[in-house]
Amino acid sequence: MPGFDPRDERMFPKLTGAEIDRLLRFGQLQRYSKDQPLFVTGEIAPGMFVVKVGRVKMTRRDPLGHLAPIVERGPGDFVGEVGQLSGRPALVDVHAVEDVEALLIPPENLRAVMIAEPELGDRIMRALILRRVVVIETGAGGPVLIGPEDAPDVVRLQGFLTRNAYPCQVLDPAVDRDAADLVEKYAPTPTDLPLAVCPKGTILNNPSEAELARALGMVRIDEQGRTYDVAIVGAGPAGLATAVYAASEGLSVVVFDARAFGGQAGASARIENYLGFPIGISGQMLTGLAYVQAQKFGAEIVIPTEVSRLNCNPLTLELSDGVRAKAVAVVIASGARYRRLDVPNLRDFEGRGVWYWASPIEARLCRREEIVLVGGGNSVGQAAVFLRNYAAKIWLLVRGPSLAESMSQYLIDRIEATTNIEVLKNTEVVALSGSPHGQLERIRWRHRVSGDETEKAVRHLFLFIGAAPATRWLHGCISLDAKGFVQTGASVPTQDVRSDDSAALPPSLQSSVAGVFAVGDVRSGSVKRVGAAIGEGAAVVAQLHAYLAATRTTSGEAPPPERTT
Repeated sequence: MPGFDPRDERMFPKLTGAEIDRLLRFGQLQRYSKDQPLFVTGEIAPGMFVVKVGRVKMTRRDPLGHLAPIVERGPGDFVGEVGQLSGRPALVDVHAVEDVEALLIPPENLRAVMIAEPELGDRIMRALILRRVVVIETGAGGPVLIGPEDAPDVVRLQGFLTRNAYPCQVLDPAVDRDAADLVEKYAPTPTDLPLAVCPKGTILNNPSEAELARALGMVRIDEQGRTYDVAIVGAGPAGLATAVYAASEGLSVVVFDARAFGGQAGASARIENYLGFPIGISGQMLTGLAYVQAQKFGAEIVIPTEVSRLNCNPLTLELSDGVRAKAVAVVIASGARYRRLDVPNLRDFEGRGVWYWASPIEARLCRREEIVLVGGGNSVGQAAVFLRNYAAKIWLLVRGPSLAESMSQYLIDRIEATTNIEVLKNTEVVALSGSPHGQLERIRWRHRVSGDETEKAVRHLFLFIGAAPATRWLHGCISLDAKGFVQTGASVPTQDVRSDDSAALPPSLQSSVAGVFAVGDVRSGSVKRVGAAIGEGAAVVAQLHAYLAATRTTSGEAPPPERTT
């Protein structure tokens, strides 16, 4: 299987007998006869296996029934990938080649290994992450999407899975016989495409992201009815930072996000001004590592699940599927939603040439074409620098007179040095037109000073024009500023403070309601930067501890026992 090198010691480290003995207290020895499965693609994996005796074989099996051997492993090897940290469905088949004795370490104990055995845990964690990376690159264990690769709904579903670090394959029925046979049988009309063929055999016709996630077993809450210490709404940098620090300090944490981890930062092709990464890091990589890190410490992350309402008394979150989640404290980290251009038919072309992020999926679609980018901040600069290697020509439209007002100088310098990027200042899009099938085909823009208009045959428009706060789900529960951002600390109007001591100012990250905090882009007055969001996510944990301690004192509940590691 491409990408899997059995000689790679980082991906396949060999454990010594002494190291296996140290792991015995975290699991239970199991015996398997020849050809017996340890786990099967699409089924919930019971945990990670450490082979003591015998050999096991890993096999890739796609939903169309194709099998491909990956690798055989023997004594001292362990079997699993990063999904085993949280008890997710297996992405490969593993069978015993001969009689096998293996140590099964269930997810909760695997997380304990990471804490109690840091050196050993680091080696295991690195291997699990690298294996997931290769699985994503090859599409192993994920669904097969059947339809033209540039079809809007194929791009939509592929983008959803990619942003959630979930593998998938795309087959075009025009060139693949198996795919064509399935289309003939299960998709009698074009609106039935794409087909999503899931590992357990379920076939979905043009599903929503939520429907696909449920079929894949991505969405689960381990303990419905439980009251968590902290519920976090939003899995962007701020929410993930809160989850990492809160869970690592012993708090029970659940995180909800309606689409994918990473938020807007996760769509950044390359972040070069984040502390500690002198050669840059993609937003997907940065937030993906944080996503795994939060699970390492026991945070429960539920994606995709939309929170439809916050009830302030008592504190509960109403989910879009009707379930209610209870927590002693809530952290609002829902970030902001992309702003749209004021062009009448814009929505008609969303997913059909109008894009709000620039990933390799969108880059592939606009290879060797002219494209238009709109915006003036770092996000559009990062997108332009990324897409320059794909597009023949980039027209960068800036509404204001200069990029320097809102873009980092290093990006400005790079754009100026790129021959296929042309910056048009004081310019705005005024009209879009498309084909009878709804594909964007032409864009017209106007110079705001001279009034001159230009129209070009361009099929791809990327918008990075800022964002509006994602706070509609709060429904008047807490105080918002005039633009809809959550007010915290000293910015909360005195008359809006709802706490036992309404005369006192709330802590700096607490909203108008005691126990409800806000961090990151959604907070009024916050610095809209990845580093600032992560800093607030870390800082809020101290305020959470203080609030939880006060709540326990008021209720007469005993404080939690002192933690030891």
